[in-house]
Amino acid sequence: MWDKIKDQAKSLQSRGAGQPPGSKAPGAGGTKAQLVNTLKTQLTAVKAELKSGAFRDASMAMCALVAAADGTVDATERQRVETLILSNDVLQNFPPDTLRQRFNKHADQLSSNFQFGRSEVMQEIAKVQKKPMEARAVVQMGVVIAAADGYFAQAEQHVIREVCAMLGVSPAEFDL
Repeated sequence: MWDKIKDQAKSLQSRGAGQPPGSKAPGAGGTKAQLVNTLKTQLTAVKAELKSGAFRDASMAMCALVAAADGTVDATERQRVETLILSNDVLQNFPPDTLRQRFNKHADQLSSNFQFGRSEVMQEIAKVQKKPMEARAVVQMGVVIAAADGYFAQAEQHVIREVCAMLGVSPAEFDL
């Protein structure tokens, strides 16, 4: 299923489907907003298959890691990411209080001791390593959260590339 979606995305990217004349598709020099929209569409397409506890926990760990990519998570950023999590179509498979609790647990770990928290978060994310669709979905979730504010910081890109390497997913799939 994932391969089919990936092929569709590549086809859309190469043709620039749905793009105004003269604009570029993601992966062909397109904007990060276009990439994020493509990733959201792909995630929504596999929503029914993303119901495992491992995906939920890895996604919340990824969201916290992206939020803390610069080494801190201030209250405003925490609230913004929490709002994005709770409004995400795919994550509506899970109870909002559970998502909030898991995200805040990881954000607290990263805030109190970034290196120790990072190790804990990476262990949580690694639980989807043997599930390629879930692994890609976790990375997609990280990109969507990172780019939601219209700015995809270098620190955010760096942590997402690290997660890609750990999960055995090519960062090029996500224009990284």
